[in-house]
Amino acid sequence: MINNDVLRSVRYMLDVNDAKITEIIKLTNYRVNNADVINFLKKDDEKNYQHCPDEVMAHFLNGLIFFKRGKDDKFPAPAIEIPLNNNIVLKKLRVAFELRDTDMHDIFISVGFPVTKPELNTLFRKEGSKNFRLCGDQLLRNFLKGLTLRTRVIKK
Repeated sequence: MINNDVLRSVRYMLDVNDAKITEIIKLTNYRVNNADVINFLKKDDEKNYQHCPDEVMAHFLNGLIFFKRGKDDKFPAPAIEIPLNNNIVLKKLRVAFELRDTDMHDIFISVGFPVTKPELNTLFRKEGSKNFRLCGDQLLRNFLKGLTLRTRVIKK
């Protein structure tokens, strides 16, 4: 899935503005320009649209973990995993929102996209393992949609 789409989805999910997205990225001590973030959040057919690189997205996902769970100096910061793939994005979102297997199943069911426990487990296996499976764009899109429904409903 395109990093820009994930960024826009999470911004909508959390109901935050562009400046807050910049703050979340900066929680990892990564320097990012607010104007660049605004361009990352634009649709690809809009003027000044800019592709969000994996490095920025990786820092955003780690910053999201700090934003949602807090930063604890006793524990090392999560690793910056580049290049990104949908499995890493799914894993980081799972950590940030403190989701268990049952939560993830409920999220997928809520959008009419049920995923079995074994299917879900294959997405979190180490790449190269015989049971590893790549997370497709459709699966990640449905997860983001379900997580948005869950997050925005709880928030209200």
